[in-house]
Formats: sequence, structure tokens, C-alpha cells
Amino acid sequence: MVQITLPDGSQREYPGPVSVNDVAFSIGTGLGKAALAGKVTLAGQEDKLVDTSYVINQNAQLAIVTGKDPEGLELIRHSTAHLLAYAVKSLFPEAQVTIGPVIDNGFYYDFSYKRAFTPEDLEAIEKKMVELAKKDEVVTREEWKRDDAVEFFKSIGEHYKAEIIASIPSNETISLYREGDFIDLCRGPHVPSTGKLKVFKLTKVAGAYWRGNSNNEMLQRIYGTAWATKEEQAAYLHMLEEAEKRDHRKLGRELDFFHFQDEAPGLIFWHPKGWTIWQQVEQYMRAVYRDNGYQEVKAPQILDLSLWKKTGHWDNYAENMFTTESESRTYGLKPMNCPGHVQIFNAGLHSYRELPIRYGEFGQCHRNEPSGSLHGMMRVRGFTQDDGHIFCTEDQLQDECAAFTALLQKVYADFGFTKILYKVATRPEKRIGADEVWDKAEQALMESLNRTGCEYEVSEGEGAFYGPKIEYTLTDAIGRHWQCGTIQVDFSMPERLGAEYVDANDQRKTPVMLHRAILGSFERFIGILIENHAGALPPWLAPEQAVVCCISENSADYAAEIAQKLKKQGFRASADLRGEKINRKIREHSLKKMPYILVVGEKEREAGTVAVRSRGGVDLGVMNVNDFIQRLHEDIQQRRNVGQDH
Repeated sequence: MVQITLPDGSQREYPGPVSVNDVAFSIGTGLGKAALAGKVTLAGQEDKLVDTSYVINQNAQLAIVTGKDPEGLELIRHSTAHLLAYAVKSLFPEAQVTIGPVIDNGFYYDFSYKRAFTPEDLEAIEKKMVELAKKDEVVTREEWKRDDAVEFFKSIGEHYKAEIIASIPSNETISLYREGDFIDLCRGPHVPSTGKLKVFKLTKVAGAYWRGNSNNEMLQRIYGTAWATKEEQAAYLHMLEEAEKRDHRKLGRELDFFHFQDEAPGLIFWHPKGWTIWQQVEQYMRAVYRDNGYQEVKAPQILDLSLWKKTGHWDNYAENMFTTESESRTYGLKPMNCPGHVQIFNAGLHSYRELPIRYGEFGQCHRNEPSGSLHGMMRVRGFTQDDGHIFCTEDQLQDECAAFTALLQKVYADFGFTKILYKVATRPEKRIGADEVWDKAEQALMESLNRTGCEYEVSEGEGAFYGPKIEYTLTDAIGRHWQCGTIQVDFSMPERLGAEYVDANDQRKTPVMLHRAILGSFERFIGILIENHAGALPPWLAPEQAVVCCISENSADYAAEIAQKLKKQGFRASADLRGEKINRKIREHSLKKMPYILVVGEKEREAGTVAVRSRGGVDLGVMNVNDFIQRLHEDIQQRRNVGQDH
């Protein structure tokens, strides 16, 4: 007898070995038809995801996986990637398949082909995928010896796939999945048949180097998305349309904020309007430093390579660092600010009474990111961090972490982000420091979140090489997630660099160092702000808050006078005194997403008033100039956006 325990604790007995599929149908026909896979747990083993054809021959726990489960959705996307490869091979037999993983919200597959795929090709491929899915062909798992699999794929002209298999140890069994005429390497599991794949769409084609190496062939990467229901896919595709409209690179050009050019890859040319946004963000963060016990510092841009070796950066991060030489000495252009802050701490001997010491810096960093990974302001080579480091005792650790989380929540709310996801990233395989130190650091982070009432996930193995961290991810206006803030516990770097304080017993001790950032990269955060607001930034951040437009030459002097009065109040304002028609002026400034457009003619001049239009074409009527000034003051003080809160 085989006893199967289900998630609700109920048990079912079968006279002998039983497949996941048979268990699902024995529970109910509906579940049997919906089953995509099974999650099996054997005594003393971790659970594993298996095909519905998997046979259980001993007592086990079993959960049936359907499209409603996160694992089921990932399975659908994985299987749809294989369906894509099947369709490409059907239409373009000479194409070679390489790899096709699941990614956020979808999948991709890389192909080697003699010419570039066109939009028409994508349409044909997607149509073929629909046709193959409707055939409802059974997907079966086969196990091969490695060398046999290598020879097989070579024989059918799939040299990339043969290369992948040849890199697997010879004693390992290779699993292949077959559907119709198509067979591919895969660990699995997969959906039981192609008919389970009903909701998918191909989205774009891009270039990708084989194995991510620019010395290798450029492959063609076809991206797609797949979902359990049409409604979910429709919502996602709508989000993509919104994201395209909000693309910060497009808006940056249209609104004259910044630009990029080939002579400075991964670096930004800030225009006056864009730099004004930057200054507002920096001034806000400078006040945050001042009001929360941080001392602002500035460390050198380059440091001798010997220091980067002491910190462990050279051993763990060298490929991402820019270097330079002078007088036979090699220097590293800083990719992060922490070693410099330790040097500032070390410049004097500190008492335990001084701790915690909090340093903050708007530190410019450079990282040698691969050119293929650069993406506007979201992934650059030169950036500025709102970087801070806290030197404290172990007893102060949890308080500092909890206080930082509360501060971050307030800052994000001021910028309009109220939904935050929390994740604790634990020790990676490549790391420095003893396991007992990592145990202590990881526990402190988790306890600090527990104290502040934050629910969090644990990301095993995703911490920095020198310590675990909390990652703070905000959600924007169209539901996208952006990981920005972080706090990292570091017991190792202070010790490596000789940081010490004198404790209550006059003994020298090494402080704990907390690496923390709220916004992360200023460049990236401003890009997120631009996309979140679709370029229509709230008045406190907008490069220009109001423009005064005269209807005719007779009211030009009055328009200039009003603009000057606004400037004296500290507002960013200008006057449009051109001889253009007023409707054209209003349209132009509306396209520039101006928070307020003030229109003045002879009637307004005589009455000392202004006709006010807010962003979005909302006519607020005629008001006294001082009343408008009060309104704009309140907008800025409350950090509210125009056209949303009025």
C-alpha cells in the first residue's frame, strides 16, 4: 500500500505505486483536468516539483499544482518557452535553439539563425504556437546518457545544445522532454500536454551574446509572456502599454531633462530642468540626514588598490571596477563608498559613548557594467548614492535597523510610495566572515523587521559578500516593483580595516558597520519618479512650478511682474511673453506637464488677479495672486500632486 497525505492533512491509500495524475483524478475530475504538476515530499527529503506522470512508490506528502499556484504559473511559462522553440523549429528548421528560461512575467528563448527575425516572423511564430497548443500533444520525459544526448543533438545540427550537454558531468543522467516532433534538454517538470498552454503572447526580439560573452556569436532572443487566464494577461499587456508611455528615456528627451550619447556609455548628460529635479531630491535627502543624526562627509573618488584588497572588493568585485594608474601606483575608482567612510571613522579614536556614529554621503560611484546591461537611468556606469554608514555596538544593532526602516517608510511616503515589500537576503556562497558572525547578523535583521511589524520574505544566498541585508522594494503607480533601499550588516570590513572604539572597560573593540541607502542610486530613483508620475512630477519636485502667460502685449508687463513675485516667494516660475495665441501657449505648456499655467489679460491686470489652470486642463477659475501663492505653498509643504488631490 502507498499512503498519500494531502495538504489539508487527509490521507488516501492506493494498492501500489501511483502517479500524480492518478491521485489528482481520484480526488476529483476537475482537479485531474487542472493538474499541471505535483509537489512531492518523501520522508527525510525536501519537497520537489514533478511531472503529473511521476510515479510515487512509497508513502509521501503530495500537493497538486494548478495554474492558480505560483509554481503552476512558472511551469506554464517554462513550457511555453519550449512551445516557442517548437514553433520556431517548425517554421525555420535551420534555426538552432540554445536556452529558454522563465523570467519575471514571462520567458524568452535564444536562437541562432542566419537572418534577423522580423515582426512578421513573430506573428507567424505565435500563430504556429497556437496551432501546436491546439493539437494537445502529450509532453513526455525521457532520460538519456550524457554522451548519447551530445551525439544526438550534434546529429540534428543543434550544436549549441550539444555544447550545453557536454558541459554536464559525464556521470549525470540527462533528461529530455519530447512534444510531437520536437525534443529539448530540460530538468523539467513540464505541463502534461501542449493543450494546457492557452494564454500567451510574443512581445519582442532583442540581441543576446551566447553565454553572455561579447566575444561569442550574437543570438536572437525572442521574449514572450504567458498566464493562467486571459484576464491576467490583458492586465499585464495594459501595464506594458502604460510602461512604454512612461519610459523615462522617452520623457527625458521630450521634457528636456537629460540625454545619453555614445561618447559616454552608461553616463548621463543632465540638462537644466533635469538637474533641477536632482537638486530637489538632494536637498530633501540632505534635510533627512540633518534631522536624523547623520553627519555628511565626502571621501575621495579613487583609492589605492591595496585598500580595495583589504576590504575584499578586489577579490570579489574586480571585474566591475574601473582602475587607473599614476606614478607606478594602481588605483580603483570607487564602486561604493564604504571603505572611505571607514577611513574617516579611523581618523580619530572613538568612545562607546559616541556610538552610534552615522555618516552620510552623496557619493559618486562608478561600476564597469557590461554594455548590454545598460538601460537608461535604471542601469548606468556612473551614479550617485544617498549612501550612509552607521558604526554601532552589537547592542545597538537592532535599534538602528528598526529606526532605519521607519525612516525609509517616511521618505518613500513623501515621494508618493506607500506600498513596500521587505526581503532579507542571506549569506551567498562566495563570502567573507565566519558562519557564526553571519548567524548573528541575519538574526538581527529579521528581528528588527519583526519589531517594526513588517512581513518579509527570505532570499537564500542573495546577500552581499560581506554581510546579509534587508532589501526594500517599492511599488509604482502601474504596479511595477523597484528595489531601491537596503541596509546591510557588516562585521567583517571594520575588522579588516582596523576600525575600533573604546568600550566601558577601556578595551578596544571593533564596531558593527551598517551599510544603508534609502533611494539607492539618485539616477535610478529619479528615473522611477519620472515613470511613476509619467513625467508630471508634483510641484515640489517639478523643474518649473508655474508659468505666467500673457494674452496680449498689453498684459505682458503684468505677466512678468507676477512671475517675478512668484520667484521672490521661492517658486520656480517664468513668464511666457511671446506674441503667440494664448491657446497655443496653453497647449505647449500642457505638453511640458507644467503644474500650473496662469493666464493674464487686461481684465486680470486691472483686478490684480490670475486665471489658473492646473495640470490636466483643470480650470480653477480666477483668483487673487496671494491666494494662488498660498495654494502653491500648500502643494509643496504637503508634497501633493496637481490634478490628483484637488
